[in-house]
Amino acid sequence: MSNYHIKHLEEYFQVYRKSVRNPEAFWEEIAEEHFVWRKKWNNVLSWDFSKPEIKWFEGAKLNITENCIDRHLPTRGDKTAILFEPNDPNEEALHISYRELHERVCRMANVLLDKGIKKGDRVCIYLPMIPELAVAALACARIGAIHSVVFAGFSSSALAARINDCECKLLITSDGSYRGSKTIDLKGIVDKALDNCPVVKTVLVAKRINTDIPMIDGRDEWLQPLLDEAYADCVAEIMDAEDPLFILYTSGSTGKPKGMVHTTGGYMVYTAYTFKNVFQYREEDIYWCTADIGWITGHSYIVYGPLANGATTVMFEGVPSYPDFGRFWEVVEKHKVNQFYTAPTAIRALAKENLDFIDSHDLSSLKVLGSVGEPINEEAWHWYNTNVGKKQSPIVDTWWQTETGGIMISPIPYVTPTTPTYATLPFIGIQPALMDEEGKEIKGKQVSGRLCIKFPWPSIARTIWGNHERYRDTYFSAYKDMYFTGDGALRDAVGYYRITGRVDDVVIVSGHNLGTAPIEDSINEHPAVAESAIVGFPHDIKGNALYGFVILKEVGESRNRENLVKEINQQITEHIGPIAKLDKIQFVPGLPKTRSGKIMRRILRKIASKDTANLGDTSTLLNPEVVKDIMDGAL
Repeated sequence: MSNYHIKHLEEYFQVYRKSVRNPEAFWEEIAEEHFVWRKKWNNVLSWDFSKPEIKWFEGAKLNITENCIDRHLPTRGDKTAILFEPNDPNEEALHISYRELHERVCRMANVLLDKGIKKGDRVCIYLPMIPELAVAALACARIGAIHSVVFAGFSSSALAARINDCECKLLITSDGSYRGSKTIDLKGIVDKALDNCPVVKTVLVAKRINTDIPMIDGRDEWLQPLLDEAYADCVAEIMDAEDPLFILYTSGSTGKPKGMVHTTGGYMVYTAYTFKNVFQYREEDIYWCTADIGWITGHSYIVYGPLANGATTVMFEGVPSYPDFGRFWEVVEKHKVNQFYTAPTAIRALAKENLDFIDSHDLSSLKVLGSVGEPINEEAWHWYNTNVGKKQSPIVDTWWQTETGGIMISPIPYVTPTTPTYATLPFIGIQPALMDEEGKEIKGKQVSGRLCIKFPWPSIARTIWGNHERYRDTYFSAYKDMYFTGDGALRDAVGYYRITGRVDDVVIVSGHNLGTAPIEDSINEHPAVAESAIVGFPHDIKGNALYGFVILKEVGESRNRENLVKEINQQITEHIGPIAKLDKIQFVPGLPKTRSGKIMRRILRKIASKDTANLGDTSTLLNPEVVKDIMDGAL
C-alpha cells in the first residue's frame, strides 16, 4: 500500500526519500492505487527542461470527473460534496450531494454539447462564487472542453484580453453578483468585454440577483431553462493524461497575462495527494478554502483536490467583513469547519478588528489552519495561531504558484513542527535548490538564494497557451535544467525554507541584498502598524535606498509622525540591522493590490523613484483609487 496519508515525521522523511530516489516508481504507485483509469500509461514520465517538455502518465486514458464524482456514487452518493454558503447569512446554505453534483454536471455538460462545444474547445467562465461556477468547470472537464475561469472581479478589458488570447467560443456568466452589501452588474461587464471579442458565439446567463438585464438575441440565453430540459446523464469523454484540462491566467511582471496550461492526469494525482496530506483530511471532515475559484487555489483546493478525495468542500460567496468582521468565524461555527484555508491579507485585516468577533463563536471544530498567497508575517501568524487556532490547530503556511498547480513547500499538520514565517519542508517529490547569481547551486544550511526546482512534479504547468517560447524564457532560461520560481528563499539550520519574496523584491543597498519581506515583517510588528510595503529607489551613494509605504491601524494615529518614523527604523535596526533602515517612510491610507491580495510593487517602485509618467495598467487593481492618494503624499 502506498503512503497516501502521512502520519508522522519519520514517515515523511522515509516517503520523501523514496519519492526523490525513484520518482517514477513513487508516483506510479500513488496513481495506480488511488485513481480510476480507463487505460494505464505506457510510460510514467518523460521530461526535458531545456525545451521544456514534460509528460506524466503518457498514453493513460481517463476523465477527471469520473475520479471527482462518479466513483464516489456507490459509497458517498448522499454525502455533501459542495456546501454552498451564500453572501447573505440569512439565505439558507445549500448542501449538494455527490449524486446531485453528478446530475448537475451532466446536465450542464449536455447544454454545452448542445451549443456545439466539443473536445478541445475553450469555454470562458466568468461567474461569482455560486455552485454554477464549480459545476461549469466540471462540465467542461466532462466533455473534454478546456475551461478558462476568469475571476469575476476583473474588468471588461481584462476579461476581453483573456477571452481573445485563448479564443473562447462560449462564455458562462450571471446576471450579477453579490459582494457584501453591494451588487455587481456582471452581465454589463461581459457585454462591454464582448464588444471586442468576435470569437464568442454564445453567452449562457445564470440567474443570481434576479434583475432585468439586456439579452442579445442569437447570442445570450438564460441557463436554467436549458438545464431543466437537458438530459441528466452524460457519458464522460475519454481524455489523454496530457490533454489540457484548463487554462488559467496569471499576471506577468511585464506584458500581457500568461495563460498557464494544466493537463489532466498529473494535475489530478498531485492536487489530490497534496490535499489529503497538507490538510490531513479525514472522511467526515468539513473543509473550507476561502479563495475564489477564479484563482489556482480555488481550482486545486476547492474543486479538484477535495472532490478527488470524496471530501465535503465549502464554497463561500461572501466577504470576511459582511455583515460584520465575525463572518468567517460564524461560518466555521455554523458548519463545524475542520480545515480552514485563507490568505494573510484576510488574516491581517481581521487582526485589526475587535477580538469579540472571534470570541463570540465556537471554533473548537478547527483542526488545521492554512495560509496561502504570500508568506505570512510573524505577527499575523501568532495572531492566527493564538486567536483562531487557540494554539491547538497547526498552521500550514503553504508556498506554491499558479504555474506549479499544487502545494510545493508546506508543513504537514501534526507531522512537521512549525516555525512562524517558514513554509518548512518540501512536499513529497519536490526537489528544491537555492541558486546564486552565477547559476551555481548553494549547498548546505543557513544559506539564501534563488529558489529553483530540479525535477518535474506531476502538476507542473506544461506551457503558456499559444506561446511556448515565453514559457521557456520565463521559467527555464535562467538556470540550466531547472524550473526557476522567480522567488528568493533562505534555508535555515534545520533545512526549513522561508520564502523571502519575489527576486525583484530583493533590493541591493550598499552592496547588501535585502529581501523586502523580512523588513516588512519587522515593521508590521510595531503596535501602530497595520501593514507595510517596501521598495527600493535610486540613491546617489548607496545605489539604492529603501522607501516604506506604511498603513497605520488608527487613521488618526495621535503620536507624532516623526517619532513613529524613528520607532519604525529602530525596530528594523533591532530585527535586521541598521543597513535595512528606511530612508523614506510615507504613511498611506492603503496599498495598491491585485484582486488576489498581492501588493503591486511595480506601481510603488515607480512612485518611490518619481517615475510616474507611465504607471502601466491599473485596471485590474482591487483599489485603483489609492494610487492617486499615494502619489499625492509621495516624499
